[in-house]
Amino acid sequence: MTLQPDQAKREVFASHRPTDSEYRAARTGLLRGALIASTLALCIGAAALGMVPPTPGAAELPEQILRQDVVAVPPGAALTEDDPAPASQPFIAETRIRSGDTLATALNRLDLNDPALLAFLTRDPKARSAYKLIPGRTVQAAASQQGELQWLRYVHTPGGEGMGRGVARILEVRPNAIGGYSASEIEQNTDSLVQVAVGTISRSLFAATDDAGIPDAITSQMAEILSSKIDFLRDLRRGDQFRVVYEMRGHEGRIVGAGRVLALEFTNQGKKHEAVWFSADGISGGYYSLDGENLQGAFLQNAIKFSRISSTFGIRKSPMHGEWEGHAGVDYAAPTGTPIHATADGVVEVAGWKSGYGNTVIIKHRGKISTLYGHQSRLADGITPGTRVSQGQLIGYVGSTGWSTGSHLHYEFRINEKPVDPLSVVMPESQPIEPSQREAFALATSPYRQQLQVLASFQDNVQDVSSVARR
Repeated sequence: MTLQPDQAKREVFASHRPTDSEYRAARTGLLRGALIASTLALCIGAAALGMVPPTPGAAELPEQILRQDVVAVPPGAALTEDDPAPASQPFIAETRIRSGDTLATALNRLDLNDPALLAFLTRDPKARSAYKLIPGRTVQAAASQQGELQWLRYVHTPGGEGMGRGVARILEVRPNAIGGYSASEIEQNTDSLVQVAVGTISRSLFAATDDAGIPDAITSQMAEILSSKIDFLRDLRRGDQFRVVYEMRGHEGRIVGAGRVLALEFTNQGKKHEAVWFSADGISGGYYSLDGENLQGAFLQNAIKFSRISSTFGIRKSPMHGEWEGHAGVDYAAPTGTPIHATADGVVEVAGWKSGYGNTVIIKHRGKISTLYGHQSRLADGITPGTRVSQGQLIGYVGSTGWSTGSHLHYEFRINEKPVDPLSVVMPESQPIEPSQREAFALATSPYRQQLQVLASFQDNVQDVSSVARR
């Protein structure tokens, strides 16, 4: 099985004319660049900011196949066009997944025509990431100078999260010593690109953030962060304003998804609300006011964002056995695959199969409290015993494993290992910034405070701010 290299050192095959949406995105990038230039002019002391145009949808991404020699140049050496590529350096070919692609069609575009490779990818459990091809994601193949495959990589999760940092999760397949293939999952760090935006409410929050070129994922975070201060369904008024600093994730030169909100200021009915992200250990963290007030409850009310309660805590007639028995938790009905989130910061104690609970995660929290999430279809990547998780972090997906008659999440709230009703128990209060962390908090949030001040000044001095970032 061979992969034919091109004669040129580096060629890009692409046939693509800019669409209207790409033209608007480019215009947005230029205008938002003007916003940053004005921002920095207003306050040189603020931290450096970077802006990139919004990511086009997968359908708008031009199909391309990149073939290149990866040539290592020694320090101080000059490379000319006549220099041969070192024999140890591979040729790299890349393609993006298209809507309707199969593994066979994607491999064919990379000139990978070994039936054994296709059979391995479709049957080996360690290659299960390749079972679901997502349009816009990339597949890469490396070949030696002789055209022999060295590795195949599918970047299935380019904008993931792990241990408090952005990571790209990649399926890597390599030939093995016995003429077959082996698969493994690898992680690569992603780049964090800090962006800023401002906006004014005229119709709704999502309409205003869309005008400002803010991804929907960031808009949802904005509403969640200030949900204890503002009812975004009823309290918004025309003329309300916001300023936001947020992350976008990049991998291998591409924007791959939204990160988290870093700082937010929202003026609602004349009252200003502020929030900044702070992590004392660089792994878990939360949102605080600039005065150090914790804006998050100690526990989320629900581990699933959109669901209904199908069974409450207490005595009930078992749907499995038909007998009256105690029900130690609350059941939330939801479709299979619905994301499940940790309701509070903690450390994973159990992650795996647990008798009648099926696929289960148990998280230990402070104050002798633990929570249980049962009947999951599968656990999220990286969720293993000993893993530290933060409130709202993805830990698994709704299913119907174990003793279950339908797709739902079984959620338990335990104090000293004893289940209590999570719908009626008095939840512990969220903790403000510890006195010992006050200095670190002030140092970490000072750049955000300056950025918000600069953005507010810009917004006050520009008549029609929406035109700066309209797409």
